[in-house]
Formats: sequence, structure tokens, C-alpha cells
Amino acid sequence: MVKIGAIELSGFPLILSPMEEVTDKPFRLICKEHGADMLISEFIASDALIRDVEKSQKKMIFENRERPFGIQIFGNEVEPMVRAAQIAENAKPDFVDINWGCPVKKIAGKGCGSGMLKDIPRLLEITHAVVKAVKLPVTVKTRLGYDDQSLVIVELAERLQDIGVQAISIHARTKKQMYQGQADWTLIGKTKENPRLKIPVFGNGDITSPEKALGAKNRFGVDGILIGRGAIGNPWIFAQTKDYFETKSYKTPSVKERVAVCRQHLHAAIQWKEEKVAILEMRKHYGNYFKALPDFKPFRIKLVSQTELQDLEETFGQILKFYSE
Repeated sequence: MVKIGAIELSGFPLILSPMEEVTDKPFRLICKEHGADMLISEFIASDALIRDVEKSQKKMIFENRERPFGIQIFGNEVEPMVRAAQIAENAKPDFVDINWGCPVKKIAGKGCGSGMLKDIPRLLEITHAVVKAVKLPVTVKTRLGYDDQSLVIVELAERLQDIGVQAISIHARTKKQMYQGQADWTLIGKTKENPRLKIPVFGNGDITSPEKALGAKNRFGVDGILIGRGAIGNPWIFAQTKDYFETKSYKTPSVKERVAVCRQHLHAAIQWKEEKVAILEMRKHYGNYFKALPDFKPFRIKLVSQTELQDLEETFGQILKFYSE
């Protein structure tokens, strides 16, 4: 049993890692159906939340079946982050998550996300203020450090615990690495081994298969795993991983199952947002929904170039016919 405040997660939790323009409500629900134990919103800028920007408000909307659910915020100033956390709390999630991990230039370059890893006192000041401002558990998602010369995570995790953070998720790269190179979980393991650290430690980075998930679980002793890019177009990874933990085997979805879930995702996305936007954003998922299918390239080209729902439906039909013959 893993506890985050009053939240209880049974077994070894698998968490859908928050990703901008990926982990929206339609995709979160599909991942929940396929075994994700905890969900988190796309990240929300504190300034936008305070200004009542419609897009940011919409990111906080969730359904009870998504619980336990967290709303993730980011920013670089105390007062806006406090106010954003309070606004998020009013939406009644189960916890508030602070993003100190995003490495993207437009975020980190402004001192938000992992950019704040250059100013640990400021990071702690803002986090502490948020913890004091809300009654919900506050969690943090971050990285190993800003660069290879500032690998601060072991000490940082302990300091975050000391100011009231109730769980920490660690991406096994530095800010400078972005998403390049191979994730190194060694420091995540050392963070977990710290005898003074009592809060849950969740690992993240390069978990793209059940085999990699089991390897990380066994080698580094984390309390749970976040799966991010490995879940894009592949919601089955959660159930497959759980099966692999128990039986060392798992099922690969059939073409019929892939088409059905992909269509479910597309239609839910269209209902959730403007049709043209949904169709464009779905393109990042198609490659993984149909990964490793032989001779799939012509269909993939169609899926990532078509702009009308009717045309996409025809392509799905063609896929089913081609792989059933």
C-alpha cells in the first residue's frame, strides 16, 4: 500500500505521467480503463489559471472515475502559485502537483519547470507556500538536477519532504538532457535508499515496455512508476505491465482492438475539443496504436495527413480489411 496523504494506492501503482496536449481527459479515461492507477492533468500555468483563461480552466475538469486525480500547476512566483493551487483545490482533485520538471525552453527558460532547479531556495520557497496554502496533499514532479554538475535530487527530495511535500516523482534525466540520451535511474534509486526519506518516490523515464517497468521496479526499489511517452498511442501498457509483474507474460492487442480503441480515442477527443484540433492532436498517437504492424506505412501516411473524420473512418475500415485478409 502506497499512501499520499489520505490517498491509498494498492499494490505497485502505475501512473500516467502528465504530458501537454497528450494527457487530456479523453486519453486519461482510456488509460484508466486499461489499468492506470493514478492520473494527473496536463500542466497548467499559474498565471493563466488566475486570469481565468478558458483553456486552463478546462484542463481542471475531470470525472470521478479518474480518481485518484491530481491537478498539476507550474510557475515561478510565490503569490500566483499559491492562488493557482487554491483555485485547483476548489476543483476538488485528490492532490495538487507542482511541475518542477518540464525542460522545454519556453517553460524552463522563464524559470518555471526544471528551470527552477537553478534556484533551489526559490523552488523550496514557492513549494512551501503552496503546501501551507492548501489542505490537499501536495506532490512534486522534478528531475535529477539542472545539469550533470548539479545533481541535487537526493538532497532536494529530503528538503521537499521536510516542508510538507507528500510524494515526489523523478524523471531520470537533467534539465539539460531534455529527452535525449538514456534515462539514468541510479539517483532515483539512491533517493529511495535515503533512510531519512519517508514519502513515496515514483520513477519516470524510458519506461516503454512491461519488461523495462519490471526491471526498474526490481532494481531501484521505487514505490511506483510513471509512464509517459510509452503510453502515447499505447494505453495497453498499464494492463500489460501488471500482467507481466504477475505472470512474466502479457497479450498484444489485435488489430481489431487497436482500431476500436484508436477510434474511441478519436471520437472522445472530437467531443472534448474542436474537431480540427482533435484530429491534428491525434496524429501523435497513430504510430504507436499500430506499431510493428507489417506494411502499415501507407495507412500511417493517410492517418497523419487526413483532415476529415469521414476520411479517417474510411482508413480505419481499410486497415481492418487489409489485416483480416
